[in-house]
Amino acid sequence: MPQYMLSVFMVDGDEIPAEDYPQIFKDVDVINEEIKAKGAWVFAGGLHPADTATVVKAKDGDVVTTDGPFAETKEQLGGFWVIKADDLDAALEWAGRASAACRGHVEVRPFQDEPEA
Repeated sequence: MPQYMLSVFMVDGDEIPAEDYPQIFKDVDVINEEIKAKGAWVFAGGLHPADTATVVKAKDGDVVTTDGPFAETKEQLGGFWVIKADDLDAALEWAGRASAACRGHVEVRPFQDEPEA
């Protein structure tokens, strides 16, 4: 069955009020349990803010690390689900529910197929 990544994007400046977080966490827990119950669960996780990131680049035998996110943009990855779904339409349905639960934009992308052995 194909796998899809549902990426949750947060936008700098679109701050969610702190008092909304307990309900968001409950809503995300509900959708997580629904995804598991339907057998679509692979993995999921929320991320700390982008300013906690470290970028690693190996070049010519040297490894350089820099603080902060790789992309210099207002939109940053905030979390994700990896799910199994019959097709894109099914993945989009889960993404709509995930977006409502986490109050964020959700991008849906299929994983590449594994090469035949």
